[in-house]
Amino acid sequence: MDEHTQPDHKQDEGDAIPSGAPQSLTRRQFIKTAGVIAGATLAEGTLLAATPKIAAPAVLKGTKLHLLQWSNFVPPADDELRRQAAEWGKQTGAEVTIETINANDLQARIATAIESGTGPDIMQMLHNWPHLYAEGCIEVDDVAEKVEKTYGGYYKQIRDVCFIQDHYKAVPYHIVGAALAHREDWFKEVGVEKFPENWDEYRKVGKVLKDKGRPFGQTLGHTFGDAPAFVYPYLWSFGGKEVEEDGKTVALGSKETLQAVEFMVALWKEAFDETGLSWDDSSNNRAFLAEQISCTLNGASIYFVAKKQYPELAKRINHAAMPAGPAGRFHYNVTFEHAIMKYSKNIEAAKEFLLFLMDKPNFYKWFEVGEGFSVAPGPDHETHPMWEKDPRMLAYKEAASLGRAIGYPASPTRSASEVLSKYIVVDIFARAVSGEPPKKAIEWGVNELRNVYKA
Repeated sequence: MDEHTQPDHKQDEGDAIPSGAPQSLTRRQFIKTAGVIAGATLAEGTLLAATPKIAAPAVLKGTKLHLLQWSNFVPPADDELRRQAAEWGKQTGAEVTIETINANDLQARIATAIESGTGPDIMQMLHNWPHLYAEGCIEVDDVAEKVEKTYGGYYKQIRDVCFIQDHYKAVPYHIVGAALAHREDWFKEVGVEKFPENWDEYRKVGKVLKDKGRPFGQTLGHTFGDAPAFVYPYLWSFGGKEVEEDGKTVALGSKETLQAVEFMVALWKEAFDETGLSWDDSSNNRAFLAEQISCTLNGASIYFVAKKQYPELAKRINHAAMPAGPAGRFHYNVTFEHAIMKYSKNIEAAKEFLLFLMDKPNFYKWFEVGEGFSVAPGPDHETHPMWEKDPRMLAYKEAASLGRAIGYPASPTRSASEVLSKYIVVDIFARAVSGEPPKKAIEWGVNELRNVYKA
């Protein structure tokens, strides 16, 4: 592990479808019958019996709270969240509405609410969105600092996206780690016993597998999770970056970026399913479960579905970290955070509710229901006994410590958030693999970044 991969727990400043398989399912439908049944969770006392609570019920009778969040790819996790909201309501006399929508629709709802001055009291944000919407969010240092102590500090990536100008503008909630789900049996058939350590090895294995009709698969489309989670750490691993450490100087037009883009053009043609340009966040799930691709970067949802619906297939799946490049090994995970909106008339109640959700017995109950699909915002979860149940999931335990925030090596900024929301970095690679000369694709990206950063 090189210097770029070390976890930072301190307050850092700065071919055929398997028998019985449906032909077309969304990722949410995939996971709906997966092995993530609440009744199979660990006993609450195994880890948490001696843990002091960080939230105490308050008398809030008649208060109505509204939380807007994504529709979790693990539906039982949303069920557990609603159960906990109801429990808190009974304790306090408050009423909590949990509204869930497609993650790709969240930003429009957030922007509309801030502009109109009315909407949900608590907004779930992803990525580094708190930087983009900071003016519409209250400071939540009192809540975030309690949570930070409870989970052994915060992972650098999620702390950086929430901590803005010396204040927390959102409370870190959880991280959906990204790892490369792959067909271990197919890799072994071509003589690969250990997952490739670097991009050169990855490309060689991918070419052999694609020649056998078993390509790798990845999206380069405008979709919230898989596309940025692949291209950003890929770029960083070559030493490419959108801006310098000052967070202002556009640095995308470098020889390292050119090397990354040129390598991707060859990699895409030799190893990938080239229809991935039009994929969304569920397309690779469908392709993998239909045995059409051999490897894809994803959360653990593919594996969960396979365990439930295609157990023989699940035995052949394993997970691995992203390959290393000339500059090291990086991950970009999808962070989730809760922001309390300035227009809310129930700010104190919202804070109490978030503390309740992040109380260890409550959070880890939710964590266990999801079987590690999402992890805690800090390293406390790394010693949870659930990880001992399935070694095929260990890559997800480790992914959070490898994560860096959008804008790296600079700290996250509103401009970096805008670049992400516009898919500029993703589009550089999409344009190049579609036939545009790499230098021209990069020049386009540099101009787009300069417009955003006003450089």
